[in-house]
Amino acid sequence: MDHLDEISVEELQEALDNVDGKKPTKRLLAAIAYKNDVTQTELAEWHDTGRRTICWLKRLDTDESLEHAVTDDKRTGRKRKLSEPQQQKFEDAVHDPPEEVGIDAPAWTPALAQEFLADTFDVEYSIPSCRRLLKEAGLSYQKPRRTAAEADEDEQEEFHEELKKSGGKWTPP
Repeated sequence: MDHLDEISVEELQEALDNVDGKKPTKRLLAAIAYKNDVTQTELAEWHDTGRRTICWLKRLDTDESLEHAVTDDKRTGRKRKLSEPQQQKFEDAVHDPPEEVGIDAPAWTPALAQEFLADTFDVEYSIPSCRRLLKEAGLSYQKPRRTAAEADEDEQEEFHEELKKSGGKWTPP
């Protein structure tokens, strides 16, 4: 074996008891399998990945704890386009109707948020990113419900009575 010569299966199993998360658990299970003579090629096939991806087994040949070795470092990602105060101003704005900020619309949409962000903060966001920002602000996507705005209430009541009489089955006259 090229890797893990100085680590016992018992040490790997103990580390397995102490890790949280899917990826570290998967890595330790793969290391245990490797110690039990499963090849890197077989591991790659089991995990539906390339053999070179399994090279992270080398990470375990270190002086740091096994729990730390199988865990990826935090990735910070891209810097946000909005500063914290701008983000807060945006969130405050979307919790009120769009009319409060001078936009003639009944509700916030990702496209409307995109326009507001460009006009107010001079930043460009994609529609999916605006959807994410609205979700982060605590809003949820809702489809508009159709209403019979011009329906006659008497006709609606009559329809419901006929429906009750027919046992819930409606058939046209």
